[in-house]
Amino acid sequence: MIRAIIVDDEPYCCDTLETMLEKYCPEIQLLAVCHSGEEAIAAISHHKPDLVFLDIEMPRMNGFDMLQKIGAINFEIIFTTSFDQYALRAIRFSALDYLLKPIDKEDLQTAVHKVIQRTQKPIEQQLQLLMQKLQQPTNPINKIALPTMEGLQMVPVESILYCESDSNYTTFHLKNKQKIIVSRTLKEMEEMLEEYSFARVHSSYLVNLQEVNKYIKGEGGYLVLNDGSTINVSTSRKKLLLAKLQPGKF
Repeated sequence: MIRAIIVDDEPYCCDTLETMLEKYCPEIQLLAVCHSGEEAIAAISHHKPDLVFLDIEMPRMNGFDMLQKIGAINFEIIFTTSFDQYALRAIRFSALDYLLKPIDKEDLQTAVHKVIQRTQKPIEQQLQLLMQKLQQPTNPINKIALPTMEGLQMVPVESILYCESDSNYTTFHLKNKQKIIVSRTLKEMEEMLEEYSFARVHSSYLVNLQEVNKYIKGEGGYLVLNDGSTINVSTSRKKLLLAKLQPGKF
């Protein structure tokens, strides 16, 4: 059993999530329901849960402030939130999990299943990345957290050549010839890296434009990267790509 706590200032949201956990996630043993960050800190200290469902938007002390006050995190976290672009980007960047309100049954089950499969709790670097990204939302951070089968790998963004889609997985191709497979879609990776020099040039490829050596003309054409790799460009994405490669000409 996974011992869990719900933290949300809205009683209705707590009741709804509690009902969904009882109905769809029998692996979860709910220890406490807290309506404030202060209450949650005490409950976490007392119960020492395996998992905390943490609302981001709470008065007085939001979810992120609460985590900073706790210090060492030795439990899994699933954030629950209404749509907040900056917060969601920061969460994705640090490879932590979240659920959008109103919470969908299948999304909840998927998030809980990920917790069951993982062999480690969030590491300090993940939470540091999260806080950095929240405090400086417009400043690029030079590392990204990639969840792999073995655990979590911190990768410098500039070391990524391109990302390749494989259904619900994405393969990262790095400069040192290393490949890292992560359980995230290419669309998620595109959203995570959109503030950097990355462009979706094909339904299957997201490319670091800093690593483009040549563009070869054709119906869609293709790119030659600095390491010699060739990446096809789809016809539908050609114009947008050329606009990024030649700003001011399109």
